Amino acid sequence: MPKSTAHNLRKQVGQLLIMGFDGTALEKNLRTTLASLEPGGIILFARNIESPRQTWRLLRDCQATAALPMFLCVDMEGGTVDRLKNVIAPAPSVEKVFATGDPRLFRLHGNMIGLEVRAMGFNTDFAPVFDLGLDISRPVLTSRTPSADPLQVVRYTREFLLGLKAASVLGCGKHFPGLGGANLDTHKDLPGVRRSWKQMWSEDLVPYRQLHRRLPFIMVAHAYYPQVTKDKLPASLSRQWMTEILRKKIGYRGLIISDDLEMGGVLAAGGIEDVAVETIRAGADIFLVCRNQEMVGQAYEAVLRTAEKDRKFAQRVAQAVERVLRFKRRAPELNQITAAPNQQVMRKLISVAQDYAAAIEERQA
Repeated sequence: MPKSTAHNLRKQVGQLLIMGFDGTALEKNLRTTLASLEPGGIILFARNIESPRQTWRLLRDCQATAALPMFLCVDMEGGTVDRLKNVIAPAPSVEKVFATGDPRLFRLHGNMIGLEVRAMGFNTDFAPVFDLGLDISRPVLTSRTPSADPLQVVRYTREFLLGLKAASVLGCGKHFPGLGGANLDTHKDLPGVRRSWKQMWSEDLVPYRQLHRRLPFIMVAHAYYPQVTKDKLPASLSRQWMTEILRKKIGYRGLIISDDLEMGGVLAAGGIEDVAVETIRAGADIFLVCRNQEMVGQAYEAVLRTAEKDRKFAQRVAQAVERVLRFKRRAPELNQITAAPNQQVMRKLISVAQDYAAAIEERQA
């Protein structure tokens, strides 16, 4: 392979990766990794976030290593998934907000969270959860989902997404095709969701069917659906789910992203190298590796090596890269430069968050 072609392929594969890491600053090793892999994005967790200004600087410094805009990502839902509770103020859970029955408060939930993450330099929030709040998944999903009724899930998530959009933050529907019927945590195990195709289509998939045109990202779950696919392959590795159902049957045109490939649910199906290749082969445009730097490198190199040897896979990589780059060219959220958060801005955000939380609590009384 000519040197220039190999270099271009490396840059292409980088755009398919969103990676996480340890630490709160751009240390030498991280700078080297980012410069070498040129990932399409990064994701921060509570372990990376000490203060608003430190977070903003870390995101700015990571972006400065790349020629193309990065997806600067966080999981910020409120309730049990709240990466900013110790640096701004705790955000109410989805369940509590939905219990108010007020669509204005649903939208304000997304807008408040959007304003917080945007102020700290993020442009992408992997929220809201589209999973149904069924009894079987209650011990796992807890308060992260609004309702067991798919139309009520649509009612809440539509408003939340509008709130994020008003704050210039990209949102994400998750976890396709639905974890409402799962009784195991995909971080540790591979759950089997034993729901029929009729149930999935008329219930779990309704939020995706109704809102797919509003979703920049859809994140695919590490769960298998034996009554639909007749196998034990996680949806995140399933061509049937991602390509045949999500792309062709539902008509989704945005970006498909795997859930974190370090999770036990997907690693039950193979090593990190195998699952990185197979999620792209099956139809994902982006894969997440959220912490372990060795695994980040292994996943990236496996996709690269396979694309070098396998022409059909290289075509699938090129297709995914084109979708990512086309999205980046068209997304104004990625080109908005956020000023460093000052004390006045943070005091205002803290005040708004506290007032909102108090209003939600008052509605529960």
